[in-house]
Amino acid sequence: MKRQFAALLLVITVLLSGVAGFGGVYLANNFASSPVNTYEYSSVSEVETLLTSTVGSASESMELTIPEIAALAANSIVEIYTEAVVNSGRMGQFVTEGAGSGVIISADGYIVTNNHVIEGSRKITVRLSSGQDYEAALIGRDSKTDIAVLKINATQLQPAVYGDSDKLVVGELAVAIGNPLGELGGTVTEGIISALSRNIDIDNHMMNLLQTSAAVNPGNSGGGLFNGRGELIGVVNAKSSGSDIEGIGFAIPANLVKSIAGSLVQYGYVPGRIDFGATLVDILDARTAMMYRVQTAGVYVSQADSDSPLISGDRIISIDGKTIQSTADVNELLDAHKVGDVLSISVGRNGSATTVKLTLKQAKS
Repeated sequence: MKRQFAALLLVITVLLSGVAGFGGVYLANNFASSPVNTYEYSSVSEVETLLTSTVGSASESMELTIPEIAALAANSIVEIYTEAVVNSGRMGQFVTEGAGSGVIISADGYIVTNNHVIEGSRKITVRLSSGQDYEAALIGRDSKTDIAVLKINATQLQPAVYGDSDKLVVGELAVAIGNPLGELGGTVTEGIISALSRNIDIDNHMMNLLQTSAAVNPGNSGGGLFNGRGELIGVVNAKSSGSDIEGIGFAIPANLVKSIAGSLVQYGYVPGRIDFGATLVDILDARTAMMYRVQTAGVYVSQADSDSPLISGDRIISIDGKTIQSTADVNELLDAHKVGDVLSISVGRNGSATTVKLTLKQAKS
């Protein structure tokens, strides 16, 4: 009986070993031939196909190499060159040139860039990554968010794919592509997301920006900031400058870019933006006061609309009882108001103080 039991146990052991061995060989062969572990990207289209794969959730977390990100996004970045006419008392009228970057957001030629890149330009030229030049039309601009949209007469362009900037985390990969110095188009630099919500004062407007360590320089403005999946997560718009400052750049979050650009394409402006009806200038030191021939420091009206109660030369003393010390104070106050609100403005005019009522209008540019 013991001999029969031992023989039966031996047979069972042999059978189990065979099954295990067959399963191991089967699994090994299948893993060895799996394209997930041996895939090599031979073209941008293959990278795009892989990124849009719906197999499980792997595509959502898949990280590309920097060369793959550059290959995927490079054709979505353009160089921008501008011409503007400047009037100077000493030199008369002359033309100045500028340069920046832009991001293609539609296959039929819509391009997003910074407002400060194109502001005041009489001519805007867009150069694609192929080297082909197009004259661009300004569709709309928004000084508050420093975003502008251009349009060129082209088709079958490669638009950038928007990422979700609300899902960014500090420390993740960030790749900037742009036209630094206005002559190095297609430059790729890499870094990380250094901070998510930096309140930065740019041209007297407080902006909530992404901070990155990716190298940016003059000319990068308007270019793209991409994540590890090659998605657009921001539009570069500023750099902290100084002889001892490096690795501190800023970008407008992609979710804001997408929203503002959409409004500019649809309306040519951002609904709800306020038009103060006057251009202001800060005169905060003796040298500037001498230049403008005024004796008191403060915020002055340099130009006003024909229907505005303000006139050139007015000094803004207070608005709705709040003392005004800088243009930034005015912009902060306007952020708390809406189109149609009436402001009570105390101004210094011809040596005395007077109060005017100003109705806020819809800004169209």
